[in-house]
Amino acid sequence: MMQIKEEKAIILDYLPNGYPLGGRRMPIAQAMGTEHFTLLELVPRKGVSLELKEEVYIGEGKRDKIYFIAGKLPKDKLTETAKLQLQEFVEKAIDSQEKKFVDFFNNASAINARVHQFELLPGFGKKYTRAIIDEREKSSFLSFEDIKQRLKNLPDPKKIIIKRIIEELIEEQRYKLFTN
Repeated sequence: MMQIKEEKAIILDYLPNGYPLGGRRMPIAQAMGTEHFTLLELVPRKGVSLELKEEVYIGEGKRDKIYFIAGKLPKDKLTETAKLQLQEFVEKAIDSQEKKFVDFFNNASAINARVHQFELLPGFGKKYTRAIIDEREKSSFLSFEDIKQRLKNLPDPKKIIIKRIIEELIEEQRYKLFTN
């Protein structure tokens, strides 16, 4: 499986003295990759202080603020501050990459003989799945607004995707649609 790398991350929480019950008291930032929603623990360079909502470069080569990526952030270590930030960042990311998420509605497929990707969205079952498939066979969806106009009784597609991404980030999920 190919390793997915993030170029940039958004700071969800910054702990200048590390985790309260952690052994070594080194600064740590909880962050989320901007492209694949990867939750990460970042160690800032010496003397660097990070701000909530700050975007930092974590790609290959010289990083100005981040010394190294400590690894993936375990769900159980996510601070309350970080959880509060998630909603806002996920919403902004979806707004800035709307086409990518609308394409999910145009291209989603069955996972196996019994389950379709649409059925993993909160509140979606066979009825909505059938309606979306029937409608997209007529023509591709162009935007969230287009989906809402053509499928009147469907829950707000943007809100549903935000909810699913947050679920994937905070809870254990068998299948991941949007996160790494």
